[in-house]
Parts: sequence; C-alpha cells; structure tokens
Amino acid sequence: MKKVLIGGILLFTGSLISLAIILAAALYVPSITAWSGSKLWYAIFGAKQYDYEVVQSLSLGFPFIVGVILFVIGLIVLVNEYFIKD
Repeated sequence: MKKVLIGGILLFTGSLISLAIILAAALYVPSITAWSGSKLWYAIFGAKQYDYEVVQSLSLGFPFIVGVILFVIGLIVLVNEYFIKD
C-alpha cells in the first residue's frame, strides 16, 4: 500500500509540473515573434542566444524534463505494484 501511495504522489506531481509548464507556454506562445521549429516547444526549451539577441522563450526545459521523469517513475511504480504481487 505504501508503494501505491508513493507512486500515486510521484505520478500526480509529475503530471502537475509538466501540465503547468505546457499551459504557461501555451499562454506565452502568442507573444513570440521569432522561433525555430514548433512554437510550443520553442517556448518551453528555447534556443541558443546569439550576442545581444532577446530571448523569447520561458527556458523551462529542465523543470519540464524533471516533471516528465517523475511522471514516468510514478507510472512504473504503480504498474509494478499492479502486476507484481508479493
């Protein structure tokens, strides 16, 4: 039961972090004037800054990856508890 609770908390916090960053990026996307690739992923991860170029991204790549990792770990713990009985 303790592992199910830990897995559920990890899954919830990971999804909360990732979805909050995606929502923030989606709200920020209309104000971006120059980008490369997808606007949403550019708003989250950004790109290299050249000289005095204005950075038009949120640069939240590291917290987004941490949220995804927490989500995956929580999912693994829950699936492991569901299929493997001690």
